[in-house]
Amino acid sequence: MKKKLVPLFLPVIFCFNVTKAQDSLPRLIALANHDTIKAMLYVDAGMEVENSAPEIAKIYYKNARQLAARHQYAPAIYKAIAGYTYVLNMQGKYDSSAVMNQEAVELARSRKDSLPLAKALFNTGTSYRERGEYETAVKYYEEGKIIFQLIGQERLSAVGEDVQQVLYNDMHQYERGIQHGERAVQLSRDAGDNRQLCIALSNLGLNYADVRKLDKAQRVYEEALALSQRNGDTYMEMVATLNLADILIQQDKYDKTEPYFQKVLKMAEELDAKDSRALALKGLSYHYGHARQYEKAKAYARQALDIAGEQQLRKLKGSILKQMGNLAYATQNPVLGNQYNTAATLLEDSLFNEAMAKRTQELEVKYATELKESKILQLESDSNLQALSIKNKNMLITFLSLLAAAFVLVGLLLYRAYRHRQKVQQLRIHELETEKQLAATEAVLKGEEQERARMAKDLHDGLGGMLSGVKFSLNNFRGNLVMTPDSAMAFERSLDMLDSSIGEMRRIAHNLLPEALIQYGLNTALLGLCRDVSNSGALQVRYQPINVENLPLDQSKAITIYRMVQELLNNTLKHARAQHALVQLSRTDNTLSITVEDDGQGFDAGILESTSGMGWANIRNRVNFLNGRLDVDSGAGTSVFIEIPL
Repeated sequence: MKKKLVPLFLPVIFCFNVTKAQDSLPRLIALANHDTIKAMLYVDAGMEVENSAPEIAKIYYKNARQLAARHQYAPAIYKAIAGYTYVLNMQGKYDSSAVMNQEAVELARSRKDSLPLAKALFNTGTSYRERGEYETAVKYYEEGKIIFQLIGQERLSAVGEDVQQVLYNDMHQYERGIQHGERAVQLSRDAGDNRQLCIALSNLGLNYADVRKLDKAQRVYEEALALSQRNGDTYMEMVATLNLADILIQQDKYDKTEPYFQKVLKMAEELDAKDSRALALKGLSYHYGHARQYEKAKAYARQALDIAGEQQLRKLKGSILKQMGNLAYATQNPVLGNQYNTAATLLEDSLFNEAMAKRTQELEVKYATELKESKILQLESDSNLQALSIKNKNMLITFLSLLAAAFVLVGLLLYRAYRHRQKVQQLRIHELETEKQLAATEAVLKGEEQERARMAKDLHDGLGGMLSGVKFSLNNFRGNLVMTPDSAMAFERSLDMLDSSIGEMRRIAHNLLPEALIQYGLNTALLGLCRDVSNSGALQVRYQPINVENLPLDQSKAITIYRMVQELLNNTLKHARAQHALVQLSRTDNTLSITVEDDGQGFDAGILESTSGMGWANIRNRVNFLNGRLDVDSGAGTSVFIEIPL
């Protein structure tokens, strides 16, 4: 439920303060003797209300830009765009924000305005960062940073440090993010800039929380909250409150979160911040689900889902669908739970496919660019060789004019040799291109086959396991229910349909790879898995990472480990009758250890050697694939220990 504050280079208030002026804004504008002054007054007014009445602020900024455009008054145009895009970012409209910031960049380039250009570049980079296009964001940040250094704008260092701490947080380099964040906080304090200090504190808290320094995160969030309240900044107060609620969730203090989320809900409605409203509703669903007030939890989750759908917040929608699935399981409705989880899985699969398609397109463009540059260099090289040859021939003509016949013969021989070298070179280039194409084709085919096999196995461990669990539950219910003959026939038909669904699902098995695993790595993905299971209320899972930052794992190995932990937790949910479970991921030297423990009823570990089920067989196969070691100890509870060499 946490939320970042996006650092922006905002317009500077011109010369009037609307809230302190004795005359009203209409009177001040009416008294202004030129459109440029009126434009600056509108900018001033927009800044005063942008965090408390964003839609009114947008009207002010729009009026300012229109007035300034009549006279091509660039300073007011820059300020109006910066203010308007700040409000758009606050409302989660990052596509529109990027377009408008690029307009400011082009205007500043055409006018050769260095300082406005640097600010517009940073603001554009922030818009792209919020869209997840980090490489593009870095390009804008780097260009803006170079311009700031050239013109000596040290006073903007606090904002620059804050921008860097947010970027490193997005890249999951949290310690480097903390270094920049602490510098941003100190520089903001020294400058007496309370607004930037509030932003820097909020973002620093995110980095602290991501490395589990929850006490430090809570302190900076509380300071940010106090500052925002003193400044009358509703938006920043909402963000700080939302982040404090997230700290309580990470501390498993669900019972204390309700007033925080209610407060965020009220402020989000006032600011028309729909993404924050959806986050607050989702948080309330977690709160009431943990308190086992499932009807309230479902109601809040449905409201959050509606907003996420309307605003096309697809990633948030997926997490809400998972929460609704967990609530369905907790209320003994596995069929509905499977439906929600299937919808969430399909959405995750769609997002993953889009990300892969986008990445593939980027690689294709990059390859085409590099190929074009290579061809240009080759042409330049050939041109230089040809020029050198002509020069040599001219020298020979000058100094050997008396030996014209011999020179002609030598020239013909040299020309023939040159043509021969060109032909050999072209043949070699053609051979290399052919070999490269063959290798790429072979790799694509091999990768496709491997992907199909892996996708089928992953489906069994995930969705297939859930369907089998539903079948097992229905078979148990059959002996305990009194049904009419018609109901019994309908029940049997349902079982047959479930069997058919399992068979069909196995036939069309596809990759259910979690998006968090691809984007953020194994550690973050396991944390999300354990948190989702805990939020369901069916089992409280504690995740304990030890020395696992920057694990040297390729994607295939990370997927394999994730699936093993997922299957072990599914077994605990289905068979152990446990209340608590522990998942530990620990790295020692060149060994990665995975431990999954529960306080359930246990079982005879000897039966695992003779079991015909695919769940344990897949776990053993994956451990063997990773050259690892598996140990199971079951008595009063069950402990599974896996060691994998790195």
